[in-house]
Amino acid sequence: MLDEVIISKAIIESYKEKLIKCLDVDVAIAGAGPAGLICAYYLAKAGKKVVIFEKKLSIGGGMWGGGMLFNEIVVQEEAKKLLDAFSIRTKKYKKNYYLVDAVECISGLAYNAVNSGATVINTVAVEDVMVKQKRVCGLVINWTAVEIANLHVDPLTIRAKIVIDSTGHPCEVVKVVQNKSGLRLKTKTGKILGEKSMWADEAEKTVVKNTKEVCPGLYVCGMAANAVFGTPRMGPIFGGMLLSGKKLAEKIKKVL
Repeated sequence: MLDEVIISKAIIESYKEKLIKCLDVDVAIAGAGPAGLICAYYLAKAGKKVVIFEKKLSIGGGMWGGGMLFNEIVVQEEAKKLLDAFSIRTKKYKKNYYLVDAVECISGLAYNAVNSGATVINTVAVEDVMVKQKRVCGLVINWTAVEIANLHVDPLTIRAKIVIDSTGHPCEVVKVVQNKSGLRLKTKTGKILGEKSMWADEAEKTVVKNTKEVCPGLYVCGMAANAVFGTPRMGPIFGGMLLSGKKLAEKIKKVL
């Protein structure tokens, strides 16, 4: 016979243990979109302790909806090879244009990230960062529901050797750093430059180019990188996002 209290105890005890393990990590990632998941996969696979915090109930960022809720996405040849390694199926449309089912893609990325050892905590928002000796060294987190309800509830903190902003267009973590920390960003103006209008070819190149450290201890990948460094958006082609996440993982492995 099943006991409701035992079910509740099991969930509470297990979640408590999971969250405690995330309090002191090698890498803390804000945003569980495709770039964040890919980055987490490669870092965890290399033996790094990685946690991703996602403010929404669902993970996957904008990939679920494909283009205008047509849940198909496009990737180019280079990114197609990356998906092959995850056994995520692609279908050739034209030379250098491959179609991917958005649901299969994000499900495959999520499974591999978690299976490699990364932890994903959803419904948790990043409201601030920890800064010590002019370096970002952790995240300040709270329930997304607290943020939505505008409740006065104090947050908890996560210590991390490296923090990654993978929050997409809003570049939420970098905005906090810009507005509160006093740190200068590694952009032309020292501040967020803001994303530009659509130019898929240019954006796919710059999202990888812009994947780097934006101030001591804080890195950007995915669309957050283009938003911070002032380059175009790319629409429902996600190859650059995947390649950005992989590039950053390789860079951080060397740093750590």
